[in-house]
Amino acid sequence: MVKFVVLGLLVLVVAGAVVLTTWDMPAPTTTIEKVIPNERFNK
Repeated sequence: MVKFVVLGLLVLVVAGAVVLTTWDMPAPTTTIEKVIPNERFNK
């Protein structure tokens, strides 16, 4: 019984690794706008 549990966990770990390496996740595309005061720039 223990062999089946260990084998099942091993299969799940390998399947998870395969999914993570082959999944083409899109990059975030949100626009960030931040106001920078003029005092921070050198004159």
